[in-house]
Amino acid sequence: MNNSTLTISTMANGLVGSEIIKIANEVNEMKKNGQEICNLTIGDFDPTYYPIPEVLEKGIVDAYKQGLTNYPPAHGLLNLRQSISSFIKDNLKIDYSSDDILIAGGSRPLIYATYLALIDHGDTVIYPAPSWNNNHYCHLSSARGIAIETTADNHFMPTPEEIKPHLKEATLLALCSPLNPTGTVFTKQGLKDICELVLAENKTRAYNQKPLYILYDQVYWQLTFGDTKHFDPVSLVPELKDYVIYIDGISKSFAATGVRVGWAFGPEMVMRKLRSILGHLGAWAPKAEQHATAKFLENREAVADYMGTFKKRLETSLDNLYKGINAMRSDKLDVEAIVPMGAIYLTAKFEVLGRKTPDGKILITNKDVAFYILKEANLAIVPFSAFGTSDSSCWFRLSVGACSSEEIQAALPRLKAALEKLN
Repeated sequence: MNNSTLTISTMANGLVGSEIIKIANEVNEMKKNGQEICNLTIGDFDPTYYPIPEVLEKGIVDAYKQGLTNYPPAHGLLNLRQSISSFIKDNLKIDYSSDDILIAGGSRPLIYATYLALIDHGDTVIYPAPSWNNNHYCHLSSARGIAIETTADNHFMPTPEEIKPHLKEATLLALCSPLNPTGTVFTKQGLKDICELVLAENKTRAYNQKPLYILYDQVYWQLTFGDTKHFDPVSLVPELKDYVIYIDGISKSFAATGVRVGWAFGPEMVMRKLRSILGHLGAWAPKAEQHATAKFLENREAVADYMGTFKKRLETSLDNLYKGINAMRSDKLDVEAIVPMGAIYLTAKFEVLGRKTPDGKILITNKDVAFYILKEANLAIVPFSAFGTSDSSCWFRLSVGACSSEEIQAALPRLKAALEKLN
């Protein structure tokens, strides 16, 4: 058959590849050639530096030895759902029963299932730019996405004023705090004002009209630093409980990205539909990992011990990176960074578009800047254009989970030297 006659779906044809993967491929090629790269691109953890909790690891091994290798229930093991219910009640002060909780193989399938459960073709989804993957989920679900391009003035968190004009037409408001890619968080008042706008909008909708829902990705909520506090919609505005779907899991807070245990909780009717969708996709978390996660979350002392050390090490790396970049600013380089608030990311600005590299190439886009820094400083970073902003944005995500603090410290002089070479 002539390949030119083959067709694929419009959706598949319009999919855009990940910019992060493109940079990662270049990093891997350089590593194959023997180059040492400080890789600040991936939102993951090198287990050499950040292993999962020992109690969790032992629990997984023991569960496999017990033969827990068959299918789990479609909505997750009851003991895990009960553990999560207790954990969020104790830590977040919000009350969800085990029937309101759904388990999946990480948080991604839960986000996608939420889109599929709530969005019809052409429905409107509001999300901030930069943010992780919402533009792609809109494409996958045939939604009409409205990207609110946020600014450094508000730490790249969307404001009530920016959101309000779009609420009347929207079905879903996708929010994340701490935010991937920025590592910044909502203020209490900022989030409360947004939630009150959503509540007010829902009061205007007819009984046969879909409400406006909030998808609240808080998978980094346990990773906040200094005086920063995490806030969530239902804690601030309890009347919103019927309209909020939370996304959470162990992947980030316990460095367990490959263990693949995530959960969602929210209105029982929505959770029931998500369960059906995930049942057809087969996106369950492995049974042994579910059982071990339940036991780990019940062990509050083990959780606290792990988080105390884990957070401190992440905060040290982020602070060193922040101080190193701001020291370059003191040396009159066109750079700046936002103080680390949460997650594993530092937001940094390299205002060098239009400058010339030593070989005479003009840096036209932020991708050009990323690849210049990779080649010249052996330092891999991700431009915000990978998260839905324009190619002319001078802001970048720097992720500290896959490098040691020593590697980051060693990369800073190389970064400074690379920037100083630009004309």
